[in-house]
Amino acid sequence: MARRTVGPKRSLGGQILLLLAILLFCVFPFYWMVTTSLKTQVVALESPPVWIFQPTLENYREVLFEDGVGFTMINSLIVAVGTTILALGLGTPAAFALARFEFRGKKHLWFWFITNRMVSPIVLALPLFLIARSLGLLDTRISLILIYLTFNLPIVIWICTDQFRSIPRELDEAAVLEGASPFRIFRSICLPLAMPGVAVSAIFSFIFSWNELLYAIVLTRNDAKTAPAMAVSFMEGYNLPYGKIMATSTLIVIPVIIFALIASKQLVRGLTMGAVK
Repeated sequence: MARRTVGPKRSLGGQILLLLAILLFCVFPFYWMVTTSLKTQVVALESPPVWIFQPTLENYREVLFEDGVGFTMINSLIVAVGTTILALGLGTPAAFALARFEFRGKKHLWFWFITNRMVSPIVLALPLFLIARSLGLLDTRISLILIYLTFNLPIVIWICTDQFRSIPRELDEAAVLEGASPFRIFRSICLPLAMPGVAVSAIFSFIFSWNELLYAIVLTRNDAKTAPAMAVSFMEGYNLPYGKIMATSTLIVIPVIIFALIASKQLVRGLTMGAVK
């Protein structure tokens, strides 16, 4: 009599249940944020939570047309895009140089770039505030862009350096025989092949700049206030308008999701670079 093998089926069923549990764990916070943004303050404070309710867009109307969240989102977009463009424009040539050339102090320069990201932001908050005030850059977008650049540039260099190292040097040698300059090799050969890594670093740079909170609170007041700082400003003592906070948070998340979806193909290629040789 043949013996039935149910082990693999049970194993597959357990894996599916585990994946569903992980999916629920990851998606539930977003579900809670969106649903709370559609509740009135009274419904949001109900205990136990109300799962079936009449949704309302009043919170979105208030934050967009009365509290000025739309203006702060424009500030966040300008700062994030500006930081990303500068980080890529400065970081990709530096990464190419670190990956392709040997020069004195290369190891120390690489270590300096990497350790910049290890510094706790709170340690630099007061010095940067004093510097920005002395230069007249408080409550300006340019101050946020320059500060975010110092933290995002090492990420771009780190990711893109590994990407450039994975490109065969034989392509450079063949281009040199054809009379191509180092800049031509970088622009026409290596940079197109390194686009997955560039896309990953761009996404990380954009997200870190878009979500940054500490320096946005310390260095801005009104004119350059970003959306995360506006969301925090709704918290006044014991008055916590959960609907407005969650509506602002939902608006903050949407551009990041759109940006990630647009670059998803390059993101997957970049995150898996080097996995298969």
